[in-house]
Amino acid sequence: MYSLVKVNEKVRVPPKEFGGKLKETILKIVQEEYEGVVDEDLGLVIAVTGVGEVGEGKVVLGDGAAYYQTELELLMYKPLMHEVVEGIVTEITEFGAFVRISPIEGLVHVSQIMDDYINYDAKMPGFIGKKTGKKLTVDDEVVARIVTISLKGNIQNSKIGLTMRQPFLGKESWIKKDEKQLKEGAKKKEAPKEKKSKKEKEK
Repeated sequence: MYSLVKVNEKVRVPPKEFGGKLKETILKIVQEEYEGVVDEDLGLVIAVTGVGEVGEGKVVLGDGAAYYQTELELLMYKPLMHEVVEGIVTEITEFGAFVRISPIEGLVHVSQIMDDYINYDAKMPGFIGKKTGKKLTVDDEVVARIVTISLKGNIQNSKIGLTMRQPFLGKESWIKKDEKQLKEGAKKKEAPKEKKSKKEKEK
């Protein structure tokens, strides 16, 4: 889930940056420091989109830099438990598939790819369902659900677990099959009711 968040932070402006336009200088500094950083509560900082009010600068003895209490506007991405997300398969390994969901990658463990016994084909590379014939390869667009979240410090140390086992998840072709089976199942349930109503009319 994306959101715009406003936070107040103390920003350090080194002496070499003195003399420029203050807000532009602060924006450049915080973009370099904050973008790509992961906060456990707020999520991943995608971009620093603006600088609001800036307080008076305070100089710390022995430092030489000026510190400004600043209002920052951040574009954040925070994955939510059980959230349904869309993504693209970026890598296939024996233990699962990596899926890029917006700015971060999640892992679909081999046991969570589909509700079927699957074989790993290293030449494709990809996975093939034994009964269903479903295939999953690199660059496939998929729909998945978030089942585990671990946000730590940066993108590299953060981990997202995904599943595609349930109906209406996975590739578009899989979802269409699920929809077709659901409609066929509904028709079969309706059929006996129609026969009963005809017998009642004959009586």
